[in-house]
Amino acid sequence: MTTTAAPRLDAEPAARFTDLIAAEWLKFVSLRSTRWGVLFSAVVVIGMNAYAALSDYRNWPTYNPQIRAEFVPYWAMHDAFTAGAAMVTILATGTIGVLAIVSDYASGLARTTFAAVPARSSVVLAKATVLTAVLFGFGVLVAGGSFAASQGILAGRGINVTLADPGVLQGLVAVALLPPVCGLAGLALGALVRHVAASLVTAVALLLLFPALLDGRRHLSATLLHAQPYGAWSVLHQIHGPAGISPFPATPAGCFLTYGIWALAAVVVAALAVRRRDL
Repeated sequence: MTTTAAPRLDAEPAARFTDLIAAEWLKFVSLRSTRWGVLFSAVVVIGMNAYAALSDYRNWPTYNPQIRAEFVPYWAMHDAFTAGAAMVTILATGTIGVLAIVSDYASGLARTTFAAVPARSSVVLAKATVLTAVLFGFGVLVAGGSFAASQGILAGRGINVTLADPGVLQGLVAVALLPPVCGLAGLALGALVRHVAASLVTAVALLLLFPALLDGRRHLSATLLHAQPYGAWSVLHQIHGPAGISPFPATPAGCFLTYGIWALAAVVVAALAVRRRDL
């Protein structure tokens, strides 16, 4: 009696990291809420800054000599990206970061993904890479669009700043980096909480409400404020002026370091949360 050996099936090649990035990119663009959320938020943020500049353009004849003396570069740079626009940016990008991972758990796609790719940390790293790239593009768009719109309006009265002015480029870089930092923070919170509403509430409390309770007049409070993405952005974006005088100022290098620590810590927390918790 002879036996016929079963044909040998070639093993399925392991997914490469570029494959994971491609898969996460498809997930991201297939979500209508995140796709439209990015576009709508960009229009709102640029519109807010253009409106602030337009208000100053109209009110310029009524400003007293002190305000006129301080307007360039302090108030002109403020119009390039207002504090309100920064808060909307933090809220929008933090929400997008939360949805980027919680939607996988809500739809059951996370179970399928981790069954196909047991290396969960690689999946999280690919998701963070896609999220960072998209939100950095968002940041460049709102920084450049807001600066062009606001300073174009103020140029009508000769009270605008340019990229050659000291501190302007640093402020725009701070604006461009703020969205990916907040998006990664939302990703980490989504991986920890895994519930849309609870994750969003936690993100708002951590990224917006907590910094609002702090001020720069006390050492501990000022240190905690500078350690927040919003606090770091406000220092980097502000050229100078009365509001920028603090008894405990932060350095630009320290503020960029704050950005980096938040981004790195968020990716590590998200990876550990996904690896150590059951689906």
